[in-house]
Amino acid sequence: MADRAIRKPSPHTAKAYRQDFEAIAALVAGSPDEIRDLRIIDLTKDNLRAAFAAYAETHSAASIRRCWSTWNTICTFLYTAELIDANPMPLIGRPKVPKSLPKSYPTEAVAELVAAIDTDQGSSTHRNTWPERDRAILFTALLAGLRADELRSANVGDIRRTDDGGVLHVRGKGNKDRRIPFGTELLELLDDYLRTRRTRFPQTRRRSQDTDPLSHFSPTAPLFLGADGDRITRGTLQYRILRAFKKAGINGERSSGALVHGLRHTFATELANANVSVYTLMKLLGHESMVTSQRYVDGAGTETRSAVKRNSLYELINSDAQSP
Repeated sequence: MADRAIRKPSPHTAKAYRQDFEAIAALVAGSPDEIRDLRIIDLTKDNLRAAFAAYAETHSAASIRRCWSTWNTICTFLYTAELIDANPMPLIGRPKVPKSLPKSYPTEAVAELVAAIDTDQGSSTHRNTWPERDRAILFTALLAGLRADELRSANVGDIRRTDDGGVLHVRGKGNKDRRIPFGTELLELLDDYLRTRRTRFPQTRRRSQDTDPLSHFSPTAPLFLGADGDRITRGTLQYRILRAFKKAGINGERSSGALVHGLRHTFATELANANVSVYTLMKLLGHESMVTSQRYVDGAGTETRSAVKRNSLYELINSDAQSP
């Protein structure tokens, strides 16, 4: 953990590392209380295989893959430090990564989410009801493609105005920054949200004669706040989208677990439908590999659809309909 800390992972990633370590270490040692007595010589292929088999009984495939990756990193570190003779993890099974395409929200569902949030208009003074903020979160995810942690970590100073809208500086996964351009519509939506924020939390604003809402806050101030005036939590962020789904009556239509990340998938899918290149998608989404971005393009681009339409077998539909 000390070695990983030098690489400055996000708090969310560091927490995941520790949880994965403790889960398997407890199974190898016999109980959480005995982890301190765990010896390196106990990290054998058989012991780790038995631990992962027990872990798999109560965890999803995605959790198993992440835990396997964490322990592969641990054992690689131990091997490099010459503390074990070999990394046993390649001999431990793990679930395959599914080949399914990312699931986005249809336009109708997005429209219903917006309508559900807008029904809260007029009750903005209620402590937990803040439609202007929820609208800003929804459309920032939809029009800039941010991950949940990227929405949380965004600051007011990350927004820069341009002649045709704005640019958002994003501190991405793996401490990799990127800049996302966006239109005037989203900028105006963020301005509206920041004006209501001045009313809700006047103590957080700066004195400024400038009419620009961005100038009324410190550049390091969180962009999105919770009802308590502090930086919005991951739980609150997810809950606000879940609430909109439930209020719209379409919660059963989304994929299990897909909330803020589903909005990011929708952003990418819409760009793929507009025939944006894989390279551009990779840059906008902050992916390390084009292979990840390619998943959005598969079956979505106009070039793919036009190629399918050239299939001569479509002619059989018309000829069959005209036959006596």
